[in-house]
Amino acid sequence: MKEVKTPRKPLLYYYCVALIAILVFNIFFQPMLERQKIIDIDYGAFMDMVAEKNVGAVEVEDTGIIFTNKAGDKTYKTGLMNDPTLTQRLHDAGAKFTRIIKEPMSPLMSFFLYFILPMLIFFGIGQYMSHRFMQAAGGKNALSFGFGKSQARIYVQSTKGIRFSDVAGEDEAKESLAEIVDYLHNPQKYSDAGARMPKGVLLVGPPGTGKTMLAKAVAGESDVPFFSMSGSEFVEMFVGMGASKVRDLFEQAKEKAPCIVFIDEIDAIGQKRNSNGIGNDEREQTLNQLLTEMDGFEDNTGVIILAATNRPESLDPALTRPGRFDRRVPVELPDLAGREAILKVHAKKVHLDKDVNLRTIARMASGASGAELANIINEAALRAVRHGRTVICEADLEESIETVIAGYQKKSAVLSDKERMAVAYHEIGHALVAARQSNSAPVEKITIIPRTSGALGYTMQVDTGDRYILTREELENKICTLTGGRSAEEVVFNQVSTGAANDIEQATKLARAMITRYGMSEDFDMVALEVVTNQYLGGDTSLACSAESQKEIDRQVVALVKREHVKAREILKADRAKLDELAKYLYEKETITGEEFMRILNAPAKTSETEEKSAATKA
Repeated sequence: MKEVKTPRKPLLYYYCVALIAILVFNIFFQPMLERQKIIDIDYGAFMDMVAEKNVGAVEVEDTGIIFTNKAGDKTYKTGLMNDPTLTQRLHDAGAKFTRIIKEPMSPLMSFFLYFILPMLIFFGIGQYMSHRFMQAAGGKNALSFGFGKSQARIYVQSTKGIRFSDVAGEDEAKESLAEIVDYLHNPQKYSDAGARMPKGVLLVGPPGTGKTMLAKAVAGESDVPFFSMSGSEFVEMFVGMGASKVRDLFEQAKEKAPCIVFIDEIDAIGQKRNSNGIGNDEREQTLNQLLTEMDGFEDNTGVIILAATNRPESLDPALTRPGRFDRRVPVELPDLAGREAILKVHAKKVHLDKDVNLRTIARMASGASGAELANIINEAALRAVRHGRTVICEADLEESIETVIAGYQKKSAVLSDKERMAVAYHEIGHALVAARQSNSAPVEKITIIPRTSGALGYTMQVDTGDRYILTREELENKICTLTGGRSAEEVVFNQVSTGAANDIEQATKLARAMITRYGMSEDFDMVALEVVTNQYLGGDTSLACSAESQKEIDRQVVALVKREHVKAREILKADRAKLDELAKYLYEKETITGEEFMRILNAPAKTSETEEKSAATKA
């Protein structure tokens, strides 16, 4: 899409501004600077300089004497005295002297300069400010000054515009928006059937899922003008400015109908109105004007509003009702097939090795948004360049996924042998507990290389497919796996460290969700004890129960995590030989794949030297 920009001012305009600035400086500021260079001295010093013939030019004024030294590099000023012989002494000293007589200013001119002119200046400033405040409330003359004018960026179709083919992984959203495109192309078909197109379409979803790109794709497919503006651009310091911008935006849109108006982050102006009786703030005025424009008495035929937000629960109900935003299109995180399609779209822009399996990469990037997948492809390309290659291999993509998830490898971090061994046991503890449980995701990779995110190592588990429902057993297995790292430290070293901080946080969060939101507690049964807000922005939670219930929740959370912790310790004690063997192998290799892990785990256990000697003695 190509943005239609406001014409630039001619070069002569800037020359005129510069010339005016120079004139003002020379008229007002230059004399002030020159006056600051004059040195005040007493009359006796002036007489001494005259006697020493160190006087150059002398100007005798009504209020004093201004003179220079013989060299002319310094200027002095002194007062007037009754000195009849001054003229003769100046002549004898060889000075150039003259008397400057200033004619007195007429009373009329003095009255004009010192009384009328300041009043006119202040009156002009007052008129300017009154226009600014009054016309900001919506007067049409305000637009002639630029106040209250919409700053919407207008895009027109270009040969390189975004199409639906450039947006992958959101088939349901594209199907819903395709009707909008068809209506803009063939409105008569819908009119004949008595159908009415939605006035507004609200795109909701997590950040990075492609809401703005979908809006541009609709404009690209429709071949109509596309107005783009952010919700925060409506909010101004002066009350009424935002409402004026809304009016101006819709006036422009009606002139160019059929067209599409896209308001990004509409929650900046569309939040629920409060009930404190004060409704004169700028944001509420802007919202009221938007509600009127979208469903007022005027007909906005041909103007379709697209809006995007990741906080739909905060929007005012009057804004989201049918008649304003008739259709709500969720733009969720892509599934496995969607991630693969998105990777294919972005892979067209780079040189990819023919042996790369994008489905494997998509499976490893579970939970990634479209923006993160695009970043993964870009990070892989940067890694290939760092290694002196122009073709991206599968190893580059795998490393880029780890970079996005855990950060870059922290090469400056040097762990001692004791710390590296502790990290190796910790990560093998996670992997071993996961492998010995049913319904657990298989281990893909284990590493003890520190990352810039602060992780000293991690164990990557990758499901074979997307999971939409998890059973109680699977969630408990996840908690057990999370406690496996700390359990390994306890079994081997008989002590604990700070390395399990993130595991503890995740295990506690998952256990609390099982009890408060998933109804997996026998005592509370199917009762919701927790409310989720901002589901697309991290999913903040708040308890909705009594203090007694909160105490019982804490008790059950502790009991659940403790039970799974004991289970993980028992698994590792039973597999102590494999735990030691795998930890030693990881300590030496630093990074092992899931295949290597499973091969060693399924191989017969090695017999230790003590056991061999014992067997030989018995024989």
